[in-house]
Amino acid sequence: MANQVYSQQFDNGLTLLAEPMDWLESAAFTLLVPVGADRDPKHLAGLSNFVCEMAQRGCGSRSSRQFIEDLELLGVDSSGSVSNAFTSYGGSMPAEKLREALSIYADVVRRPHLNEDQFDDARQVCIQEVRSHDDDLAHKVMTELRRQRYPDPYSRVAYGNIEAIERITIDDIRSHFQEFHQPQGAILSVAGKIDWRSLCDQVGELFSDWTGSAQPIQETAAPSEPYFHIEHDSSQTHLGVSYTSVPYADDNYFQSHGAVGVLSGGMSSRLFTEIREKRGLCYAVYASCETVRDRGAVVSYAGTTTERAQETLDVLVEELLRLREGIHEEELSRLKARIKSQLIMAQESSNARSSQIAWDWYHLNRIRTLDELSAIIDALSCQTINQYLVDNPPRDFRVVTLGASKLEIPRGIS
Repeated sequence: MANQVYSQQFDNGLTLLAEPMDWLESAAFTLLVPVGADRDPKHLAGLSNFVCEMAQRGCGSRSSRQFIEDLELLGVDSSGSVSNAFTSYGGSMPAEKLREALSIYADVVRRPHLNEDQFDDARQVCIQEVRSHDDDLAHKVMTELRRQRYPDPYSRVAYGNIEAIERITIDDIRSHFQEFHQPQGAILSVAGKIDWRSLCDQVGELFSDWTGSAQPIQETAAPSEPYFHIEHDSSQTHLGVSYTSVPYADDNYFQSHGAVGVLSGGMSSRLFTEIREKRGLCYAVYASCETVRDRGAVVSYAGTTTERAQETLDVLVEELLRLREGIHEEELSRLKARIKSQLIMAQESSNARSSQIAWDWYHLNRIRTLDELSAIIDALSCQTINQYLVDNPPRDFRVVTLGASKLEIPRGIS
């Protein structure tokens, strides 16, 4: 039997979602506030991330230290992060501590101190985050691949850059929070051992008088060149390749997901078998479906040596294009078994489920139950996936490389 999924939209635009999981002793929440890197001024890249860091350094009646200690005393495994579209706060805990945890995070998103005495320390945390990403060359090439694929501001990364972070002032922090941390479009999802009516009443008490709304986002055109190279003196070369696909909200999303699952996701997948195991071309390779707002792509990565970079890129693209020929029954059977295993594990995790229902609501304006997802996976067949691939073959490629020298774009995608 499918779990009951509840929803309530408050007059201020906040949506509350909940899925009781009475067999658990835990509860988890995900709170999405619609302010991410897409709201940062270009000259202050990383501002939303900076605000998120500051908001968790004292709020309501709690100092920075008291905020941390109170969460620890409640046994809350908490998180705070910024994506392109959202500032996200979350936590999982024993179910009886949910009420107190939500009260704390109501202060985080509504009444942070944003004190100047925390400003320099928060800045250093943000700078270290930039440096850690800059040192991760695989991440760097995939970040650039995103910039080449999507229009601004949907291609931005949340952590910004050091020059911009050093430019940010405490007044920038406060004004950005005041302007964009608003309830319109915010999503609070809860899963676990909960009572819907009491949860709804509490959230109303905590958030119903939260006011404000943000302005629409303006986008610019995406780059149109198929190839971009990042010069880097190294014996390694990192390859990123993407092509246009359907977003999560599209009816054909799981057909695309099924095809990509055959490419990547396990030691029997095509990319792992053909590129790494049979030919020994690379030390890492994968592909995945990606959704940004109302558009999607399939993105793939391979890490290899400089000497074998061209051959690796050629074979990677060859495997992506070979999807047009269709998938086989044994490949689909392995994929379904893997996805079903993931669904079963999701039934045991309130944290995973709270994140998923927030994601569903943002993209679909409704929630897919685990039973519905299971039925969608059961309905996948070689016939439906192969027909999707005939109608939507890999196209509109973008290639980004990072290494000592440029590569030649493989035939068929230039």
